[in-house]
Amino acid sequence: MQRQVQKAIAFAKKAHHGQLRKTGDPYLTHCIHTGRILAMLVPSSGKRAVDTVVAGILHDVIDDTCESLHSIEGEFGNDVAKLVAGVSRLSHINQLLRRNRRINVNPDTLGPEEANNLRVMLLGMVDDPRVVLIKLADRLHNMRTIYVLPLPKAQAVAKETLVIWCSLASRLGLWALKAEMEDLCFAVLQPQVFRKMRADLASMWSTSSRAGNPRRISARASLLPLDEKNIASEDKGSMAIDEDITSMKDLLEAVVPFDILLDRRKRNKFLNSLRSTLETHSKPKVLRDAGIALASLVVCEEALERELIISTSYVPGMEVTLSSRLKSLYGIYSKMKRKDVSISKVYDARALRVVVGDKNGTLQGPAVQCCYSLLNIVHKLWTPIDGEFDDYIVNPKPSGYQSLHTAVQGPDSSPLEVQIRTQRMHEYAEHGLAAHWLYKETGNKLSSINSMDESEIEASSYISKDLDNQNSMVDDLFHKYSSLKVGHPVLRVEGSHLLAAVIIRVDNDGRELLVAVSFGLPASEAVAARRSSFQIKRWEAYARLYKKVSDEWWCEPGHGDWCTCLEKYTLCRDGIYHKQDQFGRLLPTFIQVIDLTEQEESEYWDLVSAVFEGRQVDSLTSRPNFESITSTSMEASINKKVRLLRTMLRWEEQLRSEASLGQPKHGGKPYVNPGSVVLGEVVIVCWPHGGIMRLRTGSTAADAARRVGLDGKLVLVNGQLVLPSTELKDGDVVEVRM
Repeated sequence: MQRQVQKAIAFAKKAHHGQLRKTGDPYLTHCIHTGRILAMLVPSSGKRAVDTVVAGILHDVIDDTCESLHSIEGEFGNDVAKLVAGVSRLSHINQLLRRNRRINVNPDTLGPEEANNLRVMLLGMVDDPRVVLIKLADRLHNMRTIYVLPLPKAQAVAKETLVIWCSLASRLGLWALKAEMEDLCFAVLQPQVFRKMRADLASMWSTSSRAGNPRRISARASLLPLDEKNIASEDKGSMAIDEDITSMKDLLEAVVPFDILLDRRKRNKFLNSLRSTLETHSKPKVLRDAGIALASLVVCEEALERELIISTSYVPGMEVTLSSRLKSLYGIYSKMKRKDVSISKVYDARALRVVVGDKNGTLQGPAVQCCYSLLNIVHKLWTPIDGEFDDYIVNPKPSGYQSLHTAVQGPDSSPLEVQIRTQRMHEYAEHGLAAHWLYKETGNKLSSINSMDESEIEASSYISKDLDNQNSMVDDLFHKYSSLKVGHPVLRVEGSHLLAAVIIRVDNDGRELLVAVSFGLPASEAVAARRSSFQIKRWEAYARLYKKVSDEWWCEPGHGDWCTCLEKYTLCRDGIYHKQDQFGRLLPTFIQVIDLTEQEESEYWDLVSAVFEGRQVDSLTSRPNFESITSTSMEASINKKVRLLRTMLRWEEQLRSEASLGQPKHGGKPYVNPGSVVLGEVVIVCWPHGGIMRLRTGSTAADAARRVGLDGKLVLVNGQLVLPSTELKDGDVVEVRM
């Protein structure tokens, strides 16, 4: 990579010779920073990754210098030239959108031309997501240096970045980049709120700010809910006292670069540099507060690391990687406003992530066992916060995301979230759609068991319940579990031991459960692949356990034989069913109720009926979902293209919907101009070649067949044979059979 990158830097240096940025730096610095950002987002090897970094360095050459696309192609090849041309086209469309918005009567709406330009831009991104990756890196560096612009212009750019580019980064699964970009925008748009929140978090996380370690965190927050008027007035007071007149540049410097959070060595170097700077120079308080937030992560990380070294019994031989992250201030602010809670009730403001190695998926079962063992270690080290444990391994999100999430009181008695997952789960969650596309050639085969919308993953990764009090939380849990059926599958967890179990009796409106546990049915492998297709064999074990208990008439705790035992479990204030012994004492052993999708529930109870009636189970088959077809039946590249297209179309719909909300009202209802919100077309993917086709809204399967010159032939939509009159929707995959 290094030789090609050096060559690109030399080419850009010559092309941009004499050009300066508004910061006074040579224009080349922007090219190099864009390349560095991209190097953090792509694999460290492979031609596609190298070409992406090279194109990032050259992204402004054809627009801002005398060099041509032909000369870039001659020096760096066709792939780099295509990427640079794509970025240029993207920039042109973005300028058109901005200009149209300026001259529009109502700048908050999208006109027909803008909407069409937006769709052209999106379809171009689907063809090669690396184009938008380069544009996002370009925009991130521009946001880092936005302090040189006049305030009104800086705020306009920040607002556009927040609405368009942060949203797009989210859709592509680029969470770390998105978080930094959000905070840069937040610092420009709401500097007082930004500064106050940074100070509040520093106060919470400073090791000297709290004493003692109460066993359970208070249900009520010690800080008041967010009130912008209070923040503004308090800020004025604090500025008068501290004489902390903070410039926009200082606020932007208080946003920690995303690569610092991703790399422990860089983070330590950054902290040491910041410490030296603060000792030798008088710096604003907001910078000191940023350092405190980062240092608190180091304290938490080192405490857990020490505990893991001591607790060598978790699963010998399993490689464990520890990392950490800070939630963006903008993300915290949005959550506080949405849930009307204080900053101390946002339990995921900082998080540790523990990733268990699984030898490229070959040791998934032992790795899952290790995850639950690590959970036990974390809960012994720090006090869990009631109701804040979520088991997304047993019950994955609809997106396919799997992980254990728990919120605890950290070493400074402030909330800390800990996420625990296997390496395969981590790769599935962390690599965005653009990164998936890049990883294709590196041999790192990422799981594709579901049509994954990574935006759902981010939303699901950091959800905390934030309920008003413990009573309402328990009431909600009772309501959730009161409809549990006898025979429903559950998972028994005792340290790292995971066993299959079924519910035998539901008492006290779901508050108490009698559960049959099979000590001969380890469940770690099944849990690891919870959302894989064809689960019939796994469900059969639960069904046969249920039938065995029914045939034997076992009905009280303690009943059973050498490999099966009935145990009593009680729903506790932490939201978990804990085992109860013969003396009524609650034990650490607990069960997780397996949440079934509608399809899984139907399949499971069909199988239970077959087992009880003595019918042949082999005749039952799982009904595959087109959304979960893997590369064995569909080329991985086309599969990813379909996912990306659907993600982009959903994002486009969200943008246009939000734009329509800003339109003037007529008769108390928002006026919707059909030309500004409806494009009058659908976009489909043609199978098996992956070509994108644009058709009029209302077009049918027969119209698609006619367009490709196969009028009257059979048409499959999303893998299902359909009638010729079937209307097509955005993102449909259409195959015309000869």
